[in-house]
Amino acid sequence: MTSTPRYVLFPGRHHLLTQFQADYLQRLADEGAGTIVWAVTSANHENTKRNPIPYHRREAAIERFSVETGLRSVVVPIFDTAPTDRFAQVTLKTVTVATGLDLTPADTLVACSTPQVAALYEELGFRIAPVEADPALPSVPERPWDVLLRLAAGDDSWRKLAHPATVDVYDRYGLSTVVQTVVNDPVVGDEGGLTATRDYRTYVEAFADAAARKWTAVRQYVQPGRIVDIGCGAGAVLELADRDDALHESDLIGVEVARHLYQECVHKKAQGVFANANVYFYQRNVLGGAVLPDRSVDTTLTFALTHEIWSYGQQRASLLQFARRIHDHTVPGGVWINSDVCGPGDRTRPVILRLTSDDGENPSSPRTDLEALPSAEVAAYVGSLSTRAKLDQFAVDFAFPFEFTPRPDGTVRIPYGQAMDFLTRKDYTDNWLSETHEQFCGLDFADWVSLLAEAGFDLDPASHPLRNDWVIDNRITPVASLADEDGNPLDWPTTHAIIVARRPRNS
Repeated sequence: MTSTPRYVLFPGRHHLLTQFQADYLQRLADEGAGTIVWAVTSANHENTKRNPIPYHRREAAIERFSVETGLRSVVVPIFDTAPTDRFAQVTLKTVTVATGLDLTPADTLVACSTPQVAALYEELGFRIAPVEADPALPSVPERPWDVLLRLAAGDDSWRKLAHPATVDVYDRYGLSTVVQTVVNDPVVGDEGGLTATRDYRTYVEAFADAAARKWTAVRQYVQPGRIVDIGCGAGAVLELADRDDALHESDLIGVEVARHLYQECVHKKAQGVFANANVYFYQRNVLGGAVLPDRSVDTTLTFALTHEIWSYGQQRASLLQFARRIHDHTVPGGVWINSDVCGPGDRTRPVILRLTSDDGENPSSPRTDLEALPSAEVAAYVGSLSTRAKLDQFAVDFAFPFEFTPRPDGTVRIPYGQAMDFLTRKDYTDNWLSETHEQFCGLDFADWVSLLAEAGFDLDPASHPLRNDWVIDNRITPVASLADEDGNPLDWPTTHAIIVARRPRNS
């Protein structure tokens, strides 16, 4: 070391601290290095596969680590940013704002084992201590993330590799279970959502616009007490429940898996949007385990959620598991109110679909490279297609493969369910790749009746299929028509359902 650094900047997510890190940092201290500045990246992320542990628990483990090792530390949260070559500058500026420390190459050594990140600091003139990537080490030590994956896999050897400070904090706050649940989740992606291709801004706007209509449709079935909205989005429906005088003594609980939406809920609560003091939000995937105790919820609300569970999970098996979890947490006599899309009866029946081809471009073949394009380019391309050409593109991108047969008269022969899946999705160009990964018509109303009975619910007579006539009149009828195989015109079928399911009082 050419000169003794006053500071060691240690950027990283720091979900788990290892005994190797303690020994390595102690050697730097023995050589004269001063304060360790822990720059904890993704500090605003938690409960995702990449970032399972919240910042405040990471900070607690670092502080305990510092006490146990005698290393002087400063801990700084670094919020996630869009990918940038200026990541090192952003981190250094954040440290300055948070602590007043102006770290420079003259007084700071950067401890970093990730070559791409280390290179950003080297470009600024900082010397690098490569930690686990140090070529002078006699053997390659296990990196913290690999130790965490041992924990996630149920391998108890992680305890010998982790520093006792981490082990202590994990044990006291039950973080081992959190890591195992989140990292092993088969549905949720790395960033804490069902899909990486959704534009959450447009999603939130659309849901907020529809919230009043949805709440009006189900309000009469809501039972006071503990009211839980699963898949609550940005909390728009709970805002309406909060304004209902008859529910002012109820607990209002929102459960949302998508990090972007959960954070918006927390922000709203912090800004005083909710008058009810008993409003709570959880970022959870209900399929990953129980969120609330058994027999503790009076009303469960789900809006536009169950088709996502069907689509991103194991179809009926995942939906049945979800229904059983809701049954378990519902009090006897409590209610589950579900409003979502619904397929037509006899959805495998072949029908004849006529689509307009003069309302856009008609390329000779659909594209197969949309997954590789920026979302804006995908939206522009799909938006330029005619309705007929969109069907060809939909067949390529739809996650549930199907076949249709073009006919000489320009119509197509297609299963009833797939025809409606296309027609109800064709206008979602802003979120095309997200929407084509979801199936709207996986279940019809009769399927719901059977599934709910299997889960232990009684179906309230108020339950009913319905048709969204606005969508039919404004989005579908102007560009499409439907007939049976003999050419007889068919009316447009059910598109949605309202399900009111009650747990029997004697169960």
